[in-house]
Amino acid sequence: MNEGCGARLDVSPEELKRSANREPNVRIVPAERMPARTRPLTALWALLLAALLAGGCGTAESGSSDGTHPDYAKSLAGAPAPLAALYAQGNELLPGGLEAYEKRLAQLRGHPVVVNVWASWCGPCREEFPVLQRLSARYGKKVAFLGLNSEDSDDAAATFLREEPVPYPSYTDPDKEIFDSLGAIGFPDTAFYDAKGELVFLKQGQYTDESELEADVRRYAVGGA
Repeated sequence: MNEGCGARLDVSPEELKRSANREPNVRIVPAERMPARTRPLTALWALLLAALLAGGCGTAESGSSDGTHPDYAKSLAGAPAPLAALYAQGNELLPGGLEAYEKRLAQLRGHPVVVNVWASWCGPCREEFPVLQRLSARYGKKVAFLGLNSEDSDDAAATFLREEPVPYPSYTDPDKEIFDSLGAIGFPDTAFYDAKGELVFLKQGQYTDESELEADVRRYAVGGA
């Protein structure tokens, strides 16, 4: 695995705003409310990290999954109606771009949302999928999970999803329009929205440990429900 791609890259909201060189359209949780391990990066360092991520994530190495996944129908039975409607489109690639994505977020208002940014050509994204499979099954009745398949081909993405199915759909983002709206800088990234629909945390880089993602789900999603 490429270590530059898999390293934890928690960037402070202020640095994200400066490096993007534009006004944000969502509120990110202030740095002082982030875990103690989080440290701000300079804008130059953020740009260097973006270059490393862009160059290092291009390997389509296989993930760590053994090909099995949870019983989603059993795990998510009884989910609230907006979440049940979301999971009825499980493993699908949805078109519509930023407009459709924002409309779905509005429909999910009242529930926290976790959005995973991925691409089929990104090795760390593939390695991360088994963790997302388990956590979405575990918390999917309290938290809405979504995917964002960015800068990828639909055929390649669909092939990968057949190998590693998830219970939630992914919006296609070939031109990175949604990706840019999040302030993302690489693959994978994971965005956390609170129940009011506000972006409260953006985790940059791969979750290599299930407990790490679970801690963030509990802190930024379940805790904000």
